[in-house]
Amino acid sequence: MNPFTPPLTLTRRRLMQGAAAIGALSPVHWSLRSALAAPTRTRVLSGTEFQLEIEPVPMNVTGRPRSATGINGQVPGPILRWREGDTVTLDVTNRLAVPSSIHWHGIRLPSPMDGVPGLSFNGIAPGQTFVYRFPVSQNGTYWYHSHSAYQEQTGTYGPIVIEPRGGYAKAFDRDYLVLMSDWSDEKPDTIVSNLKFQSDYYNYEQRTLGTFVDDFEKKGLDPTVANRLEWGEMRMSPTDILDVGGAAYTYLINGQPPRANWTALFRPGERVRLRFINGSSMSIFDVRIPDLPMTVVQADGNDVEPVTVDEFRISVAETYDVIVQPEAERAYTIFVQAEDRSGFARGTLAPRPGMTAPIPPMDPRPLRTMTDMGMGGMGPASMSGTAMDHGAMGHGSKPGMEAGKPAEKLERSVEVNNVAEMPTERLNSPGEGFPPGRRVLTYAELRAIRPGTDPRPPSRDIILHLTGNMERFIWGFDGKKFSEAGPIELKRGERVRFVLINDTMMEHPIHLHGLWSELENGHGEHRPYKHTINVKPGEKLSYLVTADAPGRWAYHCHLLYHMEMGMFREVRVG
Repeated sequence: MNPFTPPLTLTRRRLMQGAAAIGALSPVHWSLRSALAAPTRTRVLSGTEFQLEIEPVPMNVTGRPRSATGINGQVPGPILRWREGDTVTLDVTNRLAVPSSIHWHGIRLPSPMDGVPGLSFNGIAPGQTFVYRFPVSQNGTYWYHSHSAYQEQTGTYGPIVIEPRGGYAKAFDRDYLVLMSDWSDEKPDTIVSNLKFQSDYYNYEQRTLGTFVDDFEKKGLDPTVANRLEWGEMRMSPTDILDVGGAAYTYLINGQPPRANWTALFRPGERVRLRFINGSSMSIFDVRIPDLPMTVVQADGNDVEPVTVDEFRISVAETYDVIVQPEAERAYTIFVQAEDRSGFARGTLAPRPGMTAPIPPMDPRPLRTMTDMGMGGMGPASMSGTAMDHGAMGHGSKPGMEAGKPAEKLERSVEVNNVAEMPTERLNSPGEGFPPGRRVLTYAELRAIRPGTDPRPPSRDIILHLTGNMERFIWGFDGKKFSEAGPIELKRGERVRFVLINDTMMEHPIHLHGLWSELENGHGEHRPYKHTINVKPGEKLSYLVTADAPGRWAYHCHLLYHMEMGMFREVRVG
């Protein structure tokens, strides 16, 4: 073991304010090499047999004591290290007074082990233990979280690192987890109640007379007035970026707020692998390390051709592995902005403990555009209630199939208050809010390092609209909530194409359990394999799925409150 960092003492500690720096993971050894940033450290569990307990944990992020739902006495839960090719057994005991569960996000496993109450199993009753057992057939960076009520928001989540059987595609010297999340002192049901009462309850950045004057000076009176009238007629706001922002959330890295300054150590010239996981409930993040380029080498646990960038956007539930190589003996700030610029998380890369680097100012707040509204720059006069032309997808799309409502019949209703007129493919765009000159990762740049395992073309298309009513805070697929929709039926072994059309002004990270989603982004057989695909406002995209795992699988938006408010379906295979 490298003597530069001390070995980890595996003791169980309660997580309090500023607790638990997740340490450096050796690329060779199974033990954890931790970079100290606080008195306590997050525990690492390795091997093939694990005991996890879901239980109340004291939490104090803002100075006000609260009770979280942690795992083995900590938030986030322990780092789980597995080896590709092993079979793991995880005894999960529920010490809460309510039912609970653990879902292994992005892990290919038998349906009964997936951990979704009501679909794959009955959940874990208070005081009971459920034994998960499954073979590990993949490698990479993943995470786990509760799929019961709002427990994910209150602390029931943790990271997974799976060691590859054949070694890493890109060499590195140090290995750190950067698990990002959002914490609120408000109870989740209170947040949902506030959003139901007023969908922009947490949006403190509405446009004002001052912004009108600014726009008038930049664009002139007529364009400024026309823009305000367009948005007013649609009863929508271009400042609606995230449903919940810094007014309610403190943003954390490895369980620590910005002032705690989680730190990872390096020696100048070393290659440092940073495993970024967005384990938040409702927050999309933009990540950069000023003065230090990042080379993306893995997306959602799967190797991709290296792409060097200055910044990347990571939606809820996604993971990105990057390699950085700091040459100077100085500190660097890991800067994680919320997409709506209402707050940030922050950590440090440094050659010695205790060092800090300047925290950059947040970028200007993004504004939604007519393109985000699926209008291609058109005004509201074009919002006729008819939908877009599916033929523009270029995939031989077939409206009216069993799993997708026909486009021409999708209309505004109590659950749909917008229908995209001209949705566009936006894979070459990282999204709104990035200053000119920065190299920002796009989905179009993700190229798998090896061809996919199934060369067959799809036999049919499944077209789904992502829909919602912002005023009522209702979300769904094809204008239906989960309670109103039947399952999407797939035959075992069949190859299908999912086509998603986002009719809302919000981004939706769509997660399909149990099966890989192969994003169609122009790289042919080298399509990147993902478990979560972020769909931008007004965007249409597609991905291929091979139904190679029988069972009942959850399919949902990974914005927790969107899922709970209806954007959830079942995919049934076989």
